[in-house]
Amino acid sequence: MAEAKKYIPIAGGSLISDVKTLFPILKTRRTAVLVYGFVFAFVAFTVFLAFSPSSNSASPWFINVFGGSSTNSSMGSASDSDRSQFSSIFSNFFPDNSSAQQQVDNFSPPPPQNSTSRSSNTTSQSPNLTEEPSTVKNNTQRSVNSGKGKLPNSNQSKIVAPEAPVASNHSASLPVNSAPNVDKESLLGRNQTQSSENSDKLKVLKPNQTTIPALKAPVAPNQSAILPVKSNSSEKSNSGKEVKDFLGKGEMSNNTAWLSKKQRNETKPGVSAKHGNDSLVESLMNCDLFDGEWVRDDLYPLYKPGSCSLIDEQFNCILNGRPDKDYQKMKWKPRGCHLPRLDGSLLLNLLRGKRLAFVGDSLNRNMWESLVCILRNSVKDQSNVYEANGRHHFRGEASYSFIFKDYNCSVEFFVTPFLVQEWEMPGKNGMKKETLRLDLVGRSSYQYKDADFIIFNTGHWWTHEKTSKGKNYYQEGSHVYGELNVDEAFRKALTTWARWIDANINPLKSLVFFRGYSETHFSGGQWNSGGQCDQETQPIKNETYLRPYLHKMMVLEKILRGMKTHVTYMNITRMTDFRKDGHPSIYRKQKLSEEERRSPLRFQDCSHWCLPGVPDAWNEILFAELLVERHKKQQQRKKS
Repeated sequence: MAEAKKYIPIAGGSLISDVKTLFPILKTRRTAVLVYGFVFAFVAFTVFLAFSPSSNSASPWFINVFGGSSTNSSMGSASDSDRSQFSSIFSNFFPDNSSAQQQVDNFSPPPPQNSTSRSSNTTSQSPNLTEEPSTVKNNTQRSVNSGKGKLPNSNQSKIVAPEAPVASNHSASLPVNSAPNVDKESLLGRNQTQSSENSDKLKVLKPNQTTIPALKAPVAPNQSAILPVKSNSSEKSNSGKEVKDFLGKGEMSNNTAWLSKKQRNETKPGVSAKHGNDSLVESLMNCDLFDGEWVRDDLYPLYKPGSCSLIDEQFNCILNGRPDKDYQKMKWKPRGCHLPRLDGSLLLNLLRGKRLAFVGDSLNRNMWESLVCILRNSVKDQSNVYEANGRHHFRGEASYSFIFKDYNCSVEFFVTPFLVQEWEMPGKNGMKKETLRLDLVGRSSYQYKDADFIIFNTGHWWTHEKTSKGKNYYQEGSHVYGELNVDEAFRKALTTWARWIDANINPLKSLVFFRGYSETHFSGGQWNSGGQCDQETQPIKNETYLRPYLHKMMVLEKILRGMKTHVTYMNITRMTDFRKDGHPSIYRKQKLSEEERRSPLRFQDCSHWCLPGVPDAWNEILFAELLVERHKKQQQRKKS
């Protein structure tokens, strides 16, 4: 077997000697020391830079070698297997190198949604934005879900600040361009406002809250300014609650006043009706105007107290010394629709060239005076409004008529408390006996039968002693009933009235209304036996205290249903039952008689109403009914 070849020295020398012959420069000892020193310094400097980089260092070379992250954004999702082997070796010896890791994070892409993020003491799962506040309360770092915030790619050197307002107790959202050692997640996650950069809505978080409510509201004084955002009409119903949650106490009061004023202006009924808002009128057509409640409205009354000299002393409570005024601030609010505020100018235009007549008792006089005052305060020249016969007091005479010269219209009142005739017949010893003719309508009926609008009423005089007892009082033809139940007498009288309406009223020209019974509020007695209401300053709030519906009004409703002529029934009984606060009580006159001074509480008016007051609401309902009738006629003309 052949012998293995051995190393044969060149020129008789060794391997080292041969190398030395190739590098004669190494023969000098000083040169060798310099070379070895340079190599050692290079290695040491390289290691120093790798493990202790400068805070301002951003060299992609070092990042690629020791961090394993590509500078190309398209390679940002590379796995740990693609990292440098140096990084793996060094991480075994230096597992807590947070500075190097944070430096790498500034250039690495955002982690996946379900990945964990580092904390100084804990590692927590990234919460969902719909978690309860308590779940995220103590978290100091969170991963940002895609779409909820925008992080830079590998070529960026700062974090884009979220575009959202910051509450007064929150840390401000700052651009992170000068603090590489601050975790970008903690700036977004610690009890702060968050928003998407491309979002068109501002989202404000309460302290420790993660759910983002949509909110558009003015800024409280102690909060950061918010970019202006246009309000959405669909948010009006929730605006009150959202504003209350967002604003401070001082700002809230001002904003509430502004919001209330704005809403009133947006839905100001006079303006809507004046511009022919069909939707408003159609809502009134399908609404029970008499099912509702009284609410306070500081825009009321419809006319300034004391501004109308036409109000009789009996109804002028302020002039007679009544100190409280809250009863003037109440507005009737139906449940199913918005009752428009009475626009006097518009109503006068509806009445132009027409006659409106009230027929009935002193409660209709109450309503008539209210309407005259409202309309009179709506004309430019009040000297063109006058009573036809120059009267200034409206008790005792059979009829009155206010002329509105500029509109060629009149608003009239005919005194007929029973709607049928009060009669006299010969009695014993030459004395005359008073009776009530249930078979004859009032004597003034020929005067108002051609009026364009007629509002009838009766009721209160049927409660007096003579009518309630019904003895030798009710008469038909020549027959006087020895005794007749008052409800039956009431039915007979209204039947006579209904037959007259059907026979004498032209429904193509005249519109007929019947206003129902206005409740009284005597306490401790009746109107002539010490009944009182002078201590009442607030309406009834609890419906259980209202009285049962009056049987006489049930009789009336049955008769109205049997008539050929359409009669609009203004059923104000229930709405007046709430208003125990609205009567003149002891403020019914300025000068008291000797007997009244001795016992002022025995002579109170708890039947009629102070003006301004409850009858103004009746006229608002009348106004609404007239708008409905005008709308119906307009629709009929369109069809024809």
